[in-house]
Amino acid sequence: MIFRRTLLIASTAVAAAAGMAAASAAGRSRAGEGTPTPPHPVPVERLHLEPAHAQLAALRRRTVTSRALVERYLLHIEKTNPGLDAVVTLDADGARAAADAADRHLATTGRPLGALHGLPMTVKDALETKGLRTTCGSPDLADHVPDRDADAVARLRAAGAVIVGKTNVPVMCQDLQTSNPLFGTTKNPHDHTKTAGGSSGGPAAAVAAGLTSLELGSDLAGSLRLPAAYCGVYALRPSGGIVPTRGHIPRPPGWITDSDMLSLGPIARDVDDLDLLLDVLAAPAPADAAAWRIELPAPRHEHLGRYRVGLWQDDPYCHVDRETRDLLARVADLVRAAGATVDDSTRPVDLAASDRLFQRLMYATTSATATDDGFADDVAAADKLPADHPGALFLRSRTMHHRDWLRANEEREKLRGRWADYFTTHDVLITAAAPTAAVDDQTGTPVPQRSITVDGAKRPYFDQTAWLNLAGHVRLPAVVLPAGRTAAGLPLAVQIIGPYLADRTVVDVARHLARRLPAPVSPA
Repeated sequence: MIFRRTLLIASTAVAAAAGMAAASAAGRSRAGEGTPTPPHPVPVERLHLEPAHAQLAALRRRTVTSRALVERYLLHIEKTNPGLDAVVTLDADGARAAADAADRHLATTGRPLGALHGLPMTVKDALETKGLRTTCGSPDLADHVPDRDADAVARLRAAGAVIVGKTNVPVMCQDLQTSNPLFGTTKNPHDHTKTAGGSSGGPAAAVAAGLTSLELGSDLAGSLRLPAAYCGVYALRPSGGIVPTRGHIPRPPGWITDSDMLSLGPIARDVDDLDLLLDVLAAPAPADAAAWRIELPAPRHEHLGRYRVGLWQDDPYCHVDRETRDLLARVADLVRAAGATVDDSTRPVDLAASDRLFQRLMYATTSATATDDGFADDVAAADKLPADHPGALFLRSRTMHHRDWLRANEEREKLRGRWADYFTTHDVLITAAAPTAAVDDQTGTPVPQRSITVDGAKRPYFDQTAWLNLAGHVRLPAVVLPAGRTAAGLPLAVQIIGPYLADRTVVDVARHLARRLPAPVSPA
């Protein structure tokens, strides 16, 4: 396997490990209490399982070096990753060199390189990394080594991050689970028979399993949030347009533009780390940086009891299962107990109509990279299909005339207006993240034959993202956070949607909830 051959270069200099079992208990305690840093110094042998902000504090106190932390990660990846297939390309030599440079800089100047000084982390294999293979899971890109970083990756490095490796994705990020011919299938760390989700399945599994404390992933149709929900970690889809996206594949290498529905954001094991990475990522594209900057507003309130919370527990268009409904009811009770108002009847939009518009715009944006012959075939096929054919929505949306897209975009802007009106009387909306906990991995089943089961009823495969799609096309920030577990022990999650550019508000509400919710499920 490609990863195992790559990993051999990492094993020679890794120090011997001590036991790690206490780390997950410490992480659960912080998630439940909301403590920003560990109450006592954490032994180096398990520091890599702490939140990113705790690792950064230790690096700045010089109780650990970046090089020592890199070695801990390399050892943990060597031991844990073969059973998960989350990290697919490792840059052990490059990570060691970057860590040594960070340590020298701090020793010489006494100042950190930036907000992520010396922090080892991984990056989704859809984002180009200079000098480090970037495949997006495609055999056509098996040997693609970019000569420049994606803009967001460049911001990570400028903030002092140490890129250890790349994490797995489905082929060209086009699936709700993570498998490809180059690297195989990423397993869910909680149950290897379940999917880790997609397309950021490798990133979410890596964070959940402690192979990295932070990840940079991407989200068009829930690609950050669905894997986070299934793997029991936190994820933030930032407001559309506030994180540069150039250098993200499946737009071909060298392209400057990307989908108008794409957002890049963090995955983490601790809610405070979402804010940490958001501060690094939120910026204009380099070409615009001379003229303007982004200053996101502070959270709307200081206390949970001051928030006006909307709750959308279920909908006939995409029913959620009993365990998810019960979870949302418990979350609502917690919010009410804190003194907040909860409105469980007002709806900002119609879920079915919103999802149909989302699909039309999503299918349209995927046509940009089609070959001329392939697109011509799609046009011809679309012209022959009746409106009620199962494939009509996809083909007619993918080949729509520009006039039709302009009208769909106008419909989107009107939808954004309805959301804005809703948020004049509500601060956030809490919904399900998915209809169920992680579903069975269906790698061996052709996509048209896949399905999910909700309370015993067979449902379409792509219903997994119907609730996540609420935010994507209207550019709203959304957090997914672990909020409970099923009777079988799988993570359950909820989604918090906020007003445009209120990214700090949705993270703040997630932080308040994390202090009150049960400890997140930790993988064995």
